[in-house]
Amino acid sequence: IKPDYVCMLERTELTAEFFNHDFGEFDKDIVFICAGVVHPKAIEYLKGKTFIITQKVLAFPYYINLKDFSYAAVGFSVAHTLSYLATYLSHKNIIFIGQDLAYAENGNSHPDDYQNSANYESQMYEHILTTAYGGNGKVETHSIWLLFKNWFENEMIPNTRKMGITTYNCTEGGARIEGTIEKPFLWACENLLDKDLNKPFEKLEPLSLNKQNEFLLKAYYKVYQSIKHCRDFSKILSNDFNNIQNIYLNLNKKENDLNLAI
Repeated sequence: IKPDYVCMLERTELTAEFFNHDFGEFDKDIVFICAGVVHPKAIEYLKGKTFIITQKVLAFPYYINLKDFSYAAVGFSVAHTLSYLATYLSHKNIIFIGQDLAYAENGNSHPDDYQNSANYESQMYEHILTTAYGGNGKVETHSIWLLFKNWFENEMIPNTRKMGITTYNCTEGGARIEGTIEKPFLWACENLLDKDLNKPFEKLEPLSLNKQNEFLLKAYYKVYQSIKHCRDFSKILSNDFNNIQNIYLNLNKKENDLNLAI
């Protein structure tokens, strides 16, 4: 399977190393979508490739107010973000694969060929029982995977269902994600992926350089003002701390003098 889009949200250097590979022609025509908070090395590794840096739904991007460019880095996982990307692209079917959100029967947290070892998260969190894929029995998961699962169930799927979008879980294992239709991946390929798509999609023209600079200057001004405010506030706190410290030391001295007098 060759993806049209690959997404990254995580801030850590460890995760950035996933992009530190040369797949040659395979990466051609793939668009890499990165949240603005990813580790700088992730962007360094993507030089020469097609990538987009998008805003995450956080207080600082809201403050910068580049709302015309939306907040595409939605949710807590890349699956959340890419599910919403599918809605932006007007797809009517969303197919999950690899969304186990649970430990394997042997206790592994990841596939055998996972870059950071198959048992990378096996002992990192407390194990919690949840309903298994297919509804038969229980599987072990942990709090972060449950957070991902609950976001699908309580946020994404109710909203996409209102838009006439059907979500299929074709993982064929792991935890059950309520609200999805569970089907084998082969069924999805034969029944939902039976038409050739007209790709590449229409090319979007970038803003003029003048308009780009205008947005950059407006954002820079807000960033500069924020830094100035933080520095001013830090000075106020530092002065207050020094004053309180002096008062405390004087009180201690007076207490000692009083004890000596007694």
